[in-house]
Amino acid sequence: MNAHETEASNTHIEAGAPLETTPSQDPFLDYKRLDWDKIAVARYTLEQSFEYIYPGPIYDLRQRLIVIPPDTVGDQRLLTYQLQVSSPLAYTTTTSDNFGNRTHRIVVPHVDERIAFTTKMVIERDFVEEHAQLLSQEDALRYRQATYLTAPNADIEAVAQQLFMQFPKPEEFAVAASSWVYSTMQYTLGVTTIQTTATEALKRRQGLCQDYAHIMLAICRVAGFSARYVSGHLLGEGISHAWVEILGPTDNGSWRAIAIDPTNHRRKTPAYLTIAVGRDYADISPTTGIFTAPYAGQLHSTKQAGITAVQLGRNR
Repeated sequence: MNAHETEASNTHIEAGAPLETTPSQDPFLDYKRLDWDKIAVARYTLEQSFEYIYPGPIYDLRQRLIVIPPDTVGDQRLLTYQLQVSSPLAYTTTTSDNFGNRTHRIVVPHVDERIAFTTKMVIERDFVEEHAQLLSQEDALRYRQATYLTAPNADIEAVAQQLFMQFPKPEEFAVAASSWVYSTMQYTLGVTTIQTTATEALKRRQGLCQDYAHIMLAICRVAGFSARYVSGHLLGEGISHAWVEILGPTDNGSWRAIAIDPTNHRRKTPAYLTIAVGRDYADISPTTGIFTAPYAGQLHSTKQAGITAVQLGRNR
């Protein structure tokens, strides 16, 4: 994937698609061998590093990071987190964006040749009680309109109409749409970028998790459903992951998020950690920035993630 795109002759925008990753070497618990029917709480540790390397000095770097989740997301609770910037000149502010995501904005007046952003967080997931993610109708409707990356074409419209005739309810439609995307697409590196639209990826029939998610979002929205893009992590993968939440109304007037992963065609499991939600990838790219220099930089990323402890107490 591209690590930058040019905004002007001497100004560059960087986007968060890592060029290389390092698998975890920490002795995490093997989540595949755990008896999840008996586990009440699981504790996760996630460490990431994003390092940009430049051919020479850059100036007026303005970086946005969406790599730390909100305090609570459904059954997920953020216990602690740290964010470190390698430059002593960095000025960092923390805000919440329009979708409720924790957003760090970092300003650095000058970088010689490299800068690194390092995060460490501890997250718990509680599996004892149902923690449905509920939205107001107003919030849910924000995810119904197509975006540039999820705009449909005639093929997507035809698929959406056909699936809706068979599966008119949100949850069953989400499963059917996920199945269609999973069976249609082939997971392939290097054929798409973070700027690739749903229609372009579908034409190739190849892509990465964000392409699967964008195609499924386009299908859901054509059928009249609100659906949002989720950025997070799947244990066992070296980079970030993406999946979809379709939003369906409840009896009390709120809207419930139903998560499904079209890349793997399955529901969200204990192996998933949510970081952010938006209309598409562009809303919540993990790391984006702009700086002034006559050249671009290269992004290198590492990640270690896994389960460090579990608490028993659930019987099914």
